Amino acid sequence: MRDEWVLPNGLRVLGERLPHLRSVSIGAWMHVGSMMEMPEENGLSHFIEHMIFKGTTKRTVRQIAEEMDAVGGQLNAFTGKDCTCCYAKVIDEDIELAIDIIADMVMNATMDEKELDKERGVVLEEISMDEDSPEDLVHDLLAKAQFGAQSLGQPILGPAEQVAAYTRANLMDYKNKHYLPRETVVALAGNYEPAQVQALMEKYFGTWQGGESALVVPKQQVLTGRRVVKEKDTEQLHICLGYPGFAYGTDDVYAVAVMNNVLGGAMSSRLFQRIREELGMAYSIYTYPNSYQGIGTYGIYAGISPKNGDKVLEEIDSELKRFLKDGMTDKEFRDSKTQLRSGYLMGLESSGSRMQAMGRSTLLNGHPTDHQKTIAAIEAVTPEMVMDVAHKVLTAEPSLAVAGKGAEKYAE
Repeated sequence: MRDEWVLPNGLRVLGERLPHLRSVSIGAWMHVGSMMEMPEENGLSHFIEHMIFKGTTKRTVRQIAEEMDAVGGQLNAFTGKDCTCCYAKVIDEDIELAIDIIADMVMNATMDEKELDKERGVVLEEISMDEDSPEDLVHDLLAKAQFGAQSLGQPILGPAEQVAAYTRANLMDYKNKHYLPRETVVALAGNYEPAQVQALMEKYFGTWQGGESALVVPKQQVLTGRRVVKEKDTEQLHICLGYPGFAYGTDDVYAVAVMNNVLGGAMSSRLFQRIREELGMAYSIYTYPNSYQGIGTYGIYAGISPKNGDKVLEEIDSELKRFLKDGMTDKEFRDSKTQLRSGYLMGLESSGSRMQAMGRSTLLNGHPTDHQKTIAAIEAVTPEMVMDVAHKVLTAEPSLAVAGKGAEKYAE
């Protein structure tokens, strides 16, 4: 059972009632991420996501933590390429506290100068940690290879030198420009009373004011055949291949998901079985689609010994060519669809997963995910549809990102 309200300030509220639960997951989804940042703003979306935890006009940083901990709730946030989400999970009797705290953080964060300087150090440490994790780093390098100077090529965390220089005024100006009720969706899933939730949303979010949104989602183009490498003193070599994919909300994402399970999305997939199980040349190898507004990508990752780099790239190329030439077996196709359907249905058992699907879909597509239509779309995928998207994706010249020992040999 779903509920939907739009407050006078333009804030959209979506709810999915799950009366068999005692919990409720709530998230405020803002239409802002690194994809919306100008180069001189890179990292501000993520920095602000940190700072909304560092005190408001009503609560200190300690009070935010203590009030949620006192009821055994969970409070967190994340920044993506195309959105920022602040979310909580509490038992149903504490729903007002969760709505109050989330609204307070989103609307009333003070960006205190002392807290900002302390949190700047935390963000810089996070950037250093990412730099010291080659598996994370190589995905940032792949984004740079596939998008160059476009905003999707920027790291979510931002460059350390810019984060070190941002002022309170920079954060407040950016927040005031992008944290707007008309560009925010509040989604909740779990056990709640609709009349109570509507009243609470009006009480805590109804005073939020903001002008008309000037948001323009920048158009992006996937670049092919580019290489970005970074030499690191590591034991492993980390490789990513990147191809064009499909945009969030398009019908092709279901066929791509089936293809993904066959190629590298599961333990029984071709690349996992060939490169890890048969050749013993990788501990971790997987494939993954990424979908954003208006554009998508498809990636392959492998963490390997430097001596095996060329051989693994040859084996990946061989497996992809074999897939394009011979297609899938009937068993691979059936198993992949079953995996996809089962994974989706099991995800629906989590109030958090339901909240996230509903929030992101409404923010980016303008409407919540319809679970029955999603299952029907998965079941409607045919082998011909899978091979059609495979030829669109895998025949493009891939971009290559490499990080680790011996990476420089793969530079152009």
